[in-house]
Amino acid sequence: MRENRDDNASSSTPSVPMLKLVDCFFRITAIPLSIAAIWLTVTNQEDNSDYGIVKFSNLLGLKYMVCISAICAGYAFVAAVSSWVRSLVAKAWLFFLSDQIVAYLMLTSGAAVLEILYLAYNGDQQVTWSEACSSYGKFCSKMKIALILHSLALGCFIILAAISAFRFFSMFDPPSVSSNKEVEEERRT
Repeated sequence: MRENRDDNASSSTPSVPMLKLVDCFFRITAIPLSIAAIWLTVTNQEDNSDYGIVKFSNLLGLKYMVCISAICAGYAFVAAVSSWVRSLVAKAWLFFLSDQIVAYLMLTSGAAVLEILYLAYNGDQQVTWSEACSSYGKFCSKMKIALILHSLALGCFIILAAISAFRFFSMFDPPSVSSNKEVEEERRT
């Protein structure tokens, strides 16, 4: 039954070598995107004569994004190299779990930076916190670019999570649907 399904599936699903190349492409693409987001964030600072200097280390959410981006870039490199090692490729569950975790971590760090940018542009009137981007426009602009790069890396990891899920779940046969007659016969015996 499995052999028959594989023959039929090969015409409608991407071939394994092609899927491996797409997987490797997205892993390698995520590395420079993450590194660029880190570099923009770490080097981003602006001095204002009225309010002082602002830099990434002043904001916990930006530190979190830098740490997660570094972890994700490192993981993407190791996973890209490991995807060509036959003994590790057979461990589809390892890539599935890791890709899911990395995608969720990237999502949480992107949300943290998005919140910081929202508050920097709009402030919070209920706590009398005014917006800051009119005073620190260069800082906010660089953070927007870093968030865009981070979001592109997140997109790569979402695609990778889907690819690894496909690889993992395609190892199993789908559940068979029993007819009513078979179920009745099983009950009788």
